[in-house]
Amino acid sequence: MKQDYSLSTAPRRLAAWRSVLMAGICAVSLTALLTREGTASRHTATPNEATTAITTTDATTGAAFDTAVQDSVSDTLPIPSSTDWVTVEVKANQTISSIIEGQGMAKDEWLALMALGKSTSRLKKLRSGDKISLRKNSEGELEELSFELDQTHTLQVRRVNDKLEAITLEAELERRIAQAAGTITHSLYVDGAKAGLSKRQISSFVSLFNYDVDFALGLSDGDRFVVIYETLYKENGEKVRDGDIIAASLTSRGRTYRSMRYTRANGTFAYYAPDGQSPRKAFIRTPVDFARISSGFNLARRHPILNIIRAHKGVDYAAATGTPVKATADGKVEFKGIKSGYGNVIVLKHGSKYETVYAHLSRYREGLRQGQPVRQGQVIGYVGSTGLATAPHLHYEFHVNGQYKNPLTVALPRANPLSRSQLAKWRAENALVIAMMDELSPVTASNDKQDTTKSRKAKLSKAANTRG
Repeated sequence: MKQDYSLSTAPRRLAAWRSVLMAGICAVSLTALLTREGTASRHTATPNEATTAITTTDATTGAAFDTAVQDSVSDTLPIPSSTDWVTVEVKANQTISSIIEGQGMAKDEWLALMALGKSTSRLKKLRSGDKISLRKNSEGELEELSFELDQTHTLQVRRVNDKLEAITLEAELERRIAQAAGTITHSLYVDGAKAGLSKRQISSFVSLFNYDVDFALGLSDGDRFVVIYETLYKENGEKVRDGDIIAASLTSRGRTYRSMRYTRANGTFAYYAPDGQSPRKAFIRTPVDFARISSGFNLARRHPILNIIRAHKGVDYAAATGTPVKATADGKVEFKGIKSGYGNVIVLKHGSKYETVYAHLSRYREGLRQGQPVRQGQVIGYVGSTGLATAPHLHYEFHVNGQYKNPLTVALPRANPLSRSQLAKWRAENALVIAMMDELSPVTASNDKQDTTKSRKAKLSKAANTRG
């Protein structure tokens, strides 16, 4: 006969067995009392005999009590045994309901699983290739389920007191230091990938130095990069993923740039040069990642469509239609719309002194409106060829007090450096990283005032005009 182990019947069974047990105990006690009274009425015992009789009676009563208890306990409800674990690899369009029912369990089981709420909500969005491990008890009920949410979190569901409970386990990760280095022979993206860097790491590397280096100009053959970064491992030695960059250096055009991570008291971090100077400026040099300069700042350029000498008061970045365009600084949308030869254009105001222009856009970022504040690096639009444009590109201008300036060479203000006390402590804590950087990327002699700001500006301007 099939037993019912639901919560509604369990209390009644326990109460019934409790009654049987109490009745047995009462019967044994009553028998012992009658025996003791009968002995007293038939015989007046000596002290030694009385002691022996009491001891014998107590022993008999105890033995009978133990027997009654053991008989009652031995007749308990059987515990359903669990089946072996089964691992199911999710196929296309497969759902948790079809998986549960496919293992011979009733509809109520997956309904109870979903009723656990947010903790099991990921099971509603299974993807092909996901793996679910589960087992059921002899009554066909779900006993346990295990599902890896990601590389560090696992969902565990267990049946406790005939109810399902869910918890999420987080793996403890070990942080190790790794390094990658390479020399430019093709491009930063290609050579960085060859060195073992991911796309995310390459993008992070670019963001560390794009205040000083215009990557759209392209790195030269022989330029060298070094990246020291964290890698995260589980306790069993399995690699989870690459972590954040700890330190990096770039040697380009005879000059070496370095950046190291500084962790603030609140756990957030920023990057500084080893001398405590912040590489971050109020503006980044380029509004488009991995683009090339198709036309530089030139006040005597012949217009490619109008065929007349017309000053080119900005820089053109050639890129595919739809390439994201980023704000080069925090600011406010001064203008958004169509403006003659500029086509779709955005003008950003940065305080009272600076203004930047982004023209020939294919479209604007959804929700962007005039008067709205924007952050540095935030996508504001996408590359296009609207207005007077022969091919998809971004026309970018930089204005200072209403005057047109060359975006490639204009002086950009820096953020505040670390204090002396912060710098001393930071360098002491990162002595090993600094030693690694010194070994992997020794500072070149050209850093010693041989490559002045003036000469660097001349190089950038010459390169831009050559491409224009």
